[in-house]
Amino acid sequence: MATHNDMGKTGENIAASHLQRKGYRILARNWRFNRDEIDIIAIDGDWLVIVEVKTRTSAWFGEPEMAVTNAKQKALVRAAEGYIMETDFRGETRFDVVGILFDKQKVILNHIRDAFLPRM
Repeated sequence: MATHNDMGKTGENIAASHLQRKGYRILARNWRFNRDEIDIIAIDGDWLVIVEVKTRTSAWFGEPEMAVTNAKQKALVRAAEGYIMETDFRGETRFDVVGILFDKQKVILNHIRDAFLPRM
């Protein structure tokens, strides 16, 4: 496995631990629907939360969470719709983004609740 894949998995583990400390209940990780993947699916209160995790070793090209492009947002929405249909979830859904930056000797985590709304 490539180093960037290892780093991504480490970032996802850090994000999942953060969410659990905040009281989220993790339902699935790396859930796939066709070609699309959701990093973390969780419950926060009554909300189904679709979480995209972006991990970087440098902010040279911007903060990690800024890398969630419009195309990625559309893919997350498609996958979320698949998950909702498959599980018959009947509540509200939101999309969070967790940015993880490995900056020298520390880890900087930025959790953005309601990071974007699905586009029609």
